[in-house]
Amino acid sequence: MTGQQDKPAGTPEGWTKPLKTARLVLADGTVLEGFGLGATGEAVGELCFNTAITGYEEILTDPSYTGQIVTFTFPHIGNVGTNEEDIETSNLAAAAAACGVVVHAPITDPSNHRATRHLDQWLKARGVIGLYGIDTRALTAYIRDKGMPNAVIAHAPDGNFDIAALKARAAGWPGLVGMDLVPSVTSAQCAEWDETSWDPEHGYGRRTHDKFHVVAIDYGVKRNILRLLADLGCGITIVPAATSAAEIVALQPDGVFLSNGPGDPAATGKYAVQVIRDLIDRRIPTFGICLGHQMLALAIGAQTVKMRQGHHGANHPVMDFTTNKVEIVSMNHGFAVDRDTLPANATETHRSLFDGTNCGIALTDRPAFSVQHHPEASPGPQDSHYLFKRFVDLMEKARLEAEAQA
Repeated sequence: MTGQQDKPAGTPEGWTKPLKTARLVLADGTVLEGFGLGATGEAVGELCFNTAITGYEEILTDPSYTGQIVTFTFPHIGNVGTNEEDIETSNLAAAAAACGVVVHAPITDPSNHRATRHLDQWLKARGVIGLYGIDTRALTAYIRDKGMPNAVIAHAPDGNFDIAALKARAAGWPGLVGMDLVPSVTSAQCAEWDETSWDPEHGYGRRTHDKFHVVAIDYGVKRNILRLLADLGCGITIVPAATSAAEIVALQPDGVFLSNGPGDPAATGKYAVQVIRDLIDRRIPTFGICLGHQMLALAIGAQTVKMRQGHHGANHPVMDFTTNKVEIVSMNHGFAVDRDTLPANATETHRSLFDGTNCGIALTDRPAFSVQHHPEASPGPQDSHYLFKRFVDLMEKARLEAEAQA
């Protein structure tokens, strides 16, 4: 295939059919042609769709998307550009989160005063391959009906592709089941965090006092989760995912946070579950989000299952049974906790109103709870911010009980 393609009959002289420089090849052999953006080359991963209409930079830098190609259902992605402040990856030395991105419309020039780079330039710098110009609604319907397929996304400026090789690579990729991706995104060493939330006047701030000390186990933690904890007076120590319970206890935490992250929770659980068991058995207040929710569930004997299409978006309704209120939340997960396997000492606190899957648990005999959704709202609505206060209240209660026993 070359740039000098046949022109349709009746078109004027000098007209050249635009060269399609990108391909999306699904594991079943389906080939979709589009125009490339971002990095060149090819990447393999699980293809999912995200229904959010804002926050594409936060989505593409969420470590939970490692090993995935994100299709945006909203057609206009990239129109506000990118900046250095909205990145969610806390470990800048780790690999990029999403390995590919698929959008419908061409990327326009940035139209926001905070923008520092065009999305195309930003994707190139991060090594993320992009594609535009396909029917993303049809692709979303495909994923909805058939589940999230393995796929290869490829970008070649000359438009030349070895389609047979791309089909073979897509079909041969083992998929996310059984895959532990946390080592590729976790911190390499312990680190302190004191950055607080952004405001229009001053940008990000710094914590001025520490009321509690939280150890955050980093399975791929997002920055805004840490900021919201810092807002509430938490001094935060981030530790690598494989840190032992003894090392965490030695840091004398008032609470432990189990972070979000990518991959199959059962695979990560091979080394994480026993650590969490030891911590909750010591009655250290514990809060988990996303993968951290699944880790807590596995630690108490429940099981996780692979979802057909997953939950990815900023408009998911969830029932909070502790308040009997419906909240709209941000979601990003392809595995779920099987509520039928929850033990007697675990209460279901949240449930998806889309498909009825479990979205939260609380233990009745230990100070620990978790949610499947992303309450830090990066991106997404702020309906679930109260969960951070709920965690702080657990730590406050534990401190008062300890003082009463002293």
